Amino acid sequence: MPSSYLQPVLKMKVDELFFTWLSDPSTQSSLKEYLDLIKSGQRVDLDEGDAPDKKSLTFNENNNVASQRNLAEERPFSSSTLSNPSPTSALPSGSSCNARMTGPNGRVLRKSISTRKAKLRTEEPVTTVLSESIPKFHFPQGRPQANLNIDSLISKIEKIFSQFPNERATIEEMGQVAKACECSLYWKMPLFCLAGGDRTGFVSVHKFVAMWRKTLQTCHDEASKFVHLLAKPGCNYLEQDDFIPFLQDVVNSHPGLAFLKEAPDFHSRYITTVIQRVFYNVNRSWSGKITCSELRKSNFLQNVALLEQEEDVNQLTEFFSYEHFYVIYCKFWELDTDHDLYIDQRDLAQHNDQAISQKMIERIFSGTVTRDRRVHKEGRLSYADFVWFLISEEDKKTDTSVEYWFRCMDLDGDGVLSMYELEYFYEEQCQKLEAMAIEPLPFEDCLCQMLDLVKPEFEGKITLRDLKRCKLSHIFFDTFFNIEKYLEHEQKDPFSVIRELETDGQEVSDWEKYAAEEYDILVAEEAANEECNDVNSAKSRWSWTQSRYENDLIPLTQHNSNELGLMKRHFFDFPSPGCNLNLQEYDYEDDFE
Repeated sequence: MPSSYLQPVLKMKVDELFFTWLSDPSTQSSLKEYLDLIKSGQRVDLDEGDAPDKKSLTFNENNNVASQRNLAEERPFSSSTLSNPSPTSALPSGSSCNARMTGPNGRVLRKSISTRKAKLRTEEPVTTVLSESIPKFHFPQGRPQANLNIDSLISKIEKIFSQFPNERATIEEMGQVAKACECSLYWKMPLFCLAGGDRTGFVSVHKFVAMWRKTLQTCHDEASKFVHLLAKPGCNYLEQDDFIPFLQDVVNSHPGLAFLKEAPDFHSRYITTVIQRVFYNVNRSWSGKITCSELRKSNFLQNVALLEQEEDVNQLTEFFSYEHFYVIYCKFWELDTDHDLYIDQRDLAQHNDQAISQKMIERIFSGTVTRDRRVHKEGRLSYADFVWFLISEEDKKTDTSVEYWFRCMDLDGDGVLSMYELEYFYEEQCQKLEAMAIEPLPFEDCLCQMLDLVKPEFEGKITLRDLKRCKLSHIFFDTFFNIEKYLEHEQKDPFSVIRELETDGQEVSDWEKYAAEEYDILVAEEAANEECNDVNSAKSRWSWTQSRYENDLIPLTQHNSNELGLMKRHFFDFPSPGCNLNLQEYDYEDDFE
């Protein structure tokens, strides 16, 4: 028989023998005698029959600690009896165990005390040594560099400042200072502002050296330095408006965004888009505050460093791509029919030919995934919140998008998707399918498919962890609230899904694919509109030239604007990397209220 089956039986037998020995009257009498001797501080002589192992214990008033420990060791013997007798009552005993003991059962008592005393003596020093030898392992401001020579860095900075008039640097000259600080080029604006340059228009060498020396002494890695430079005084995190001066400098000075210099109205839109993408990818806690820890775990600072090397911002697709901004803003402009930079539920329902279910749109406007509190109160979605929606809608494989849609589907906010919640969203999908003359799959069958797809850890409920672990979460979400993509998945070859899983992480993301395709479509539409406008303008000029002498007496105000070549501008007429177009004139509110 295997040993695993014997262990419980042996334990029961040992317990039975122990209780038999403890119930023996002579055992209890001996234990009581020893206890009285220990209390009175007298010498306890153990069994003389074991001379090699013979030991003695002396208890007096100067050894109270040892007395207390041994008393604590003796108490379990008296409390382990089944009848819980009083301290003065006699302890029952059995003669079977007493036969193998010599004297007053000293062997068992001696063995127990010596073993426990040895444990006490070995545990205390080890604990003390470990507590003294544990090195510091938590560095919220980064691990200090042992070989960092601050004075050498300061001397390099002072040498750079000596080249400027009056040892003062303007924002145009801060790039050299940033490189002397061993920072990325585009850290120049945060460095300039923290040293007081935003108030005076220049930075003196003394103010900058004092600021940078303090920064080096308190911040020991790039993430902590960057947060220190951008954050408000007394804060150890970054909020959305902290990024505005930094990104405005990128717009003003990066060669890949030079075409935006003549379009200042779109600086705010581009900056808003980049900020939302930064928080979408970096702020994993959804707190609206980026900490040093979150910044370290992201690749944002690596992308900032690449800005110096890459002239084409469209190659930096994760945060700074202008093409991605162009696609997002055009999609928003199509839905924002009154162009007040807010959309309501009716506007959002038009996205992708009403593919998103109405129940899901109501959940988005409930405030569960939006930062602007006015969304739920006023029923309007800002452009900043639309950035989160569009990226999550077009790429449901990222952790942030999974969290986004999970929050929307979790109606009661208990952290799990119940069968009731899944059925709630699936009902509208069935209605849409029936309207398209397509027989929907019964909910029970659909549920079995989804459970097989996700493989939840606990039966009957799906958690966020289950969906993050599942590599087909996009199919799960589309099944319950996106009819177009649901039908697309149903018609797709099953083997293509397997190939996608095998190549997961090797290709570009779904968002990058979508943005590239939409950008090509928008540019083609823009070019076609330009050709049409050029043809109409030429025809208008020819017609006007023919009839201008015939209409000399007609007041100018009676001419049609189309005849004068003043065609109405298309809503896509705002700067693109490939052309220089006029801007729409409109007023907008601050995105960071």
